[in-house]
Amino acid sequence: MSSFNTIDDLEAEQRVLVRLDLNSPLDDGEIQDNRRFSRHAETVRELAEAGHRVVLMAHQGRPGNDTFVSLDQHADIMAGHIDRDVGFVDDIYGDDAIEAIEALESGEVLLLENSRMSDDELPEENPEAKAETEFVQTLAPQFDAYINDAYSAAHRKHASLVGFPLVLPAVAGRVMETEYEANTAIANREFDGQVTMVVGGTKATDVIGVMETLGDKIDTFCMGGIASHLFLRAAGYDVGYDRHEDLDLYDTQWANNEDVIRRLLDERRDQIALPEGLAYEDDTGERAEHTREELDAANYDYMDISEETVEKYDPTIRNSDAVFLKGALGVFEEEQFSAGTVGAVKAIAETDCFSVVGGGDTSRSIEMYGMDENDFDHVSIAGGAYIRALTGDDLPGVELLIDAAE
Repeated sequence: MSSFNTIDDLEAEQRVLVRLDLNSPLDDGEIQDNRRFSRHAETVRELAEAGHRVVLMAHQGRPGNDTFVSLDQHADIMAGHIDRDVGFVDDIYGDDAIEAIEALESGEVLLLENSRMSDDELPEENPEAKAETEFVQTLAPQFDAYINDAYSAAHRKHASLVGFPLVLPAVAGRVMETEYEANTAIANREFDGQVTMVVGGTKATDVIGVMETLGDKIDTFCMGGIASHLFLRAAGYDVGYDRHEDLDLYDTQWANNEDVIRRLLDERRDQIALPEGLAYEDDTGERAEHTREELDAANYDYMDISEETVEKYDPTIRNSDAVFLKGALGVFEEEQFSAGTVGAVKAIAETDCFSVVGGGDTSRSIEMYGMDENDFDHVSIAGGAYIRALTGDDLPGVELLIDAAE
């Protein structure tokens, strides 16, 4: 049960300001359609069909980056997902934006320009300061309600995320609602049987933070990715060292987390399932594997957990009442190194358990290898906010919605 109001609580036919997260990959100048559009489309379509006048806000990239571009393409992509026109105005809160907002009819949808093109949007500041910005003070009087659907940006204190809930009635959109409920389930729900977390990815520091916070709620951590290499290093195996001067995957994270890794291994060894071996590319370009004892960090780049490890993790996953997956277990984008990630995801999909798959990279593997999102209870599109939810850190965007409901 959500602790904030949702779009179900809106009065009829209002003019609403909706914050989405449509930040997307850019390829040769073109915005790439992705899961974020299809997810947010549910909120936008429902609002438009209910007769609300819908104004969308979102960001793309960050000033100074190649991905920092206009949202004109985003409007066209969203229109395809909701089967109705989405207007676009090359303005955020100036005269052109206000004129376009005031001209909206019932059921019409308008997208404002990239919110980060306003000087008021960044940097992060407390909500009270953001609420006083010209951005918020100019736009807010045009609306009856504010809807935050940008769960994946809920850890940010930007004007479009934390300023408006202080000056307008504020509710959650469908993405915010479902992401919050699924990603807090591990802390808020009681499960009858075993709870397993499969962890991987390149950000070992995030994994370690999750393990520290949730250790008492997880029966088994099945480990892959960079974190597993560092834990194997702590256990005395020859892996988890950087081989290339221009690629810092291990050494900095080891220096920052060595004490915690060693303590977790000492205190929670029975909960931590480490790889039995790792896979690498041999001289012929084919997949080959080393056992733990054969690992050789000076001469090999390890790209996946071994097949033996996949077989080891499989029954643990299948016998679980709940499974949470965060991060890829290997470089699944290369098919020969997809065994770990795909093996874990397929085992979860085929198991009658509560399941949450988190992280954009991991969720991409579902589509890449012909699996169906409907086989999981929830596939998260959140990144940093997902980690914050798992570790119990503050999510200002969520907290302000909760406050608004009190």
